[in-house]
Amino acid sequence: MFHVKQSETASFSLPDDTPLARELADLSARRRALANVEVSFPGRTRILTVSNQKGGVGKTTTTVNIAAAIASLGGRVMVIDLDPQGNASTALGIPHSADVPSIYDVLIDGFPLDDVVQQSPESELLFCAPSNIHLAGAEIELVTQVAREQRLKTAIDEYLASLAQPLDFILIDCPPSLGLLTINAFTAAEEVFLPIQCEYYALEGLSQLLGNVKMIQKHLNPKLHLSTILLTMYDGRTKLAQQVADEVREHFSQEVLRTMIPRSVRISEAPSFGQTVIAYDGNSAGAIAYREAAVEIVRRGSNGEEA
Repeated sequence: MFHVKQSETASFSLPDDTPLARELADLSARRRALANVEVSFPGRTRILTVSNQKGGVGKTTTTVNIAAAIASLGGRVMVIDLDPQGNASTALGIPHSADVPSIYDVLIDGFPLDDVVQQSPESELLFCAPSNIHLAGAEIELVTQVAREQRLKTAIDEYLASLAQPLDFILIDCPPSLGLLTINAFTAAEEVFLPIQCEYYALEGLSQLLGNVKMIQKHLNPKLHLSTILLTMYDGRTKLAQQVADEVREHFSQEVLRTMIPRSVRISEAPSFGQTVIAYDGNSAGAIAYREAAVEIVRRGSNGEEA
């Protein structure tokens, strides 16, 4: 039998050069840096549509966590949940049952946006225009509406004009398809914010998305442009993740954020508690990464260049 002397066990500790020790030291340093970070908001509302024609890329997760992270920096943020599944509303702790006024009422019945916006329990600076189950039929109902592609833009413009204190950001969470809901988002926004997962087929559908952006630019919204790409679900232990990250950076060097969002159990768990990871576990690796990405987005400005 193998025996260890008492004196040996008493002096045992985790070496400083192990991967775990290095990771913990890195997280601690990043937390300290975020605690001292300073950002400024220009006083105009930036409107970003978070879109990717490919599902399962962390689109809704990115929308709510970036919104919460910007609010933690002092920015006033609203999330517009255009996905009939309502996952963004759930993650922000917003009620969105069938009888709750929602973005459906704005698009179809012409409700003022102010009638449906709710404040998230996470922050007094974080708001949401929720989705609900009725939105599932909105694609069909919008077909017969006057100015069907402009309905969201009109509602947002009227809402912003009515505010005594302006919003700094509006993030629009789109369904993973190009229908009238997504077209409304593209028409209302100036920036496209694209999450890409660091996995095989990551760039699948990207050319289609860029083609759609060009189509919207030509016919409906000449100001629309791809401003921000965020790499998500990054696993530094795999060569594939690094290869995907390198390939995206090679093709979109100006648009890609330096920050990458790691695979994280905490990020996956947070929505089941009706929270973003920022509120659920603000010291976790995932929360720190989203907060760093938010700092980049605020500092870079709408043109993708850091101020």
